[in-house]
Amino acid sequence: MQIEALIYFNELTRSRSIRRAAETLGVSPMAVSRQLENLEAYFNAVLIERGARGIALTPAGALLAERADAMIRDLEGARQVIDDLRGLNAGHVSLHVNGAVINAILAPALAEFYALYPKISIAVTVTSAEVALNAVTTGETDIAVTMFSPSDARIETLFSLSVRHDPVMAPEHPLAAEKEITLEAIRRHAIAMPDRAFSIRRDFDDRQRAAGFSPVEVAFTTSSLELQKELTRRGTAVLILPAMTVARELRDGTLVLRPFAKGAEIASDMRLVRAEGPTPTFAALKLAEFLEAFLREHG
Repeated sequence: MQIEALIYFNELTRSRSIRRAAETLGVSPMAVSRQLENLEAYFNAVLIERGARGIALTPAGALLAERADAMIRDLEGARQVIDDLRGLNAGHVSLHVNGAVINAILAPALAEFYALYPKISIAVTVTSAEVALNAVTTGETDIAVTMFSPSDARIETLFSLSVRHDPVMAPEHPLAAEKEITLEAIRRHAIAMPDRAFSIRRDFDDRQRAAGFSPVEVAFTTSSLELQKELTRRGTAVLILPAMTVARELRDGTLVLRPFAKGAEIASDMRLVRAEGPTPTFAALKLAEFLEAFLREHG
């Protein structure tokens, strides 16, 4: 059995289509089918069932898919360690972040890192805090940067930073004339926020309940940070975000930030984490070190 056959099978299980797997791998559908036949002959078992909607894994195929993914990750890790020994300063690193807010904060950091290490490729996955932490513990990703995430004894916290979320608005918005924003005041205006699957929305609801209010229904419910910003630039809505997320807009004056009044503050720890265990590869180590330094400086 060749490693190539496992790689083809891994992509096939991900795409659930021989044609799409072939397109992703840059080979012909016949090549994918041939490698699948090699695997089925090696294990003497049917691994997939073909149907009108694509392929479905058999029990044997599901078992192999789970093992193949872990084996490929281990082999990729070994290859990177060998590259490290050769002093190539190259490799690949995966990073999970929860939410577009952190994605926006890290964009300038990743640009600076790539300028220093152009031989290192980076895969960024935006997901929930729980999925990001699970990806670290299972070895699916090297590093995670999370906010509003639960504690987990299986991971190592490299850096933690308390981040405030405050009202952000256009300079001409009525709230921009205030020195600080009360809950009563912000509730009188249109707000753009993600839905209640996001922790920032749930925390905002909790602050309102603690002050004796029923949680307000926001005017615009969206997880798109760019749409939130555009609504705010037009003076239509108010946001609740960390200053780092809108640093460029605050510098050029297209948006302004006013802090919440005492008792209405919303804050969370932004955490840079990785799994406890084996020594990280050169790529993962350098990115973790760089992100820690970046967050310390710009936090």
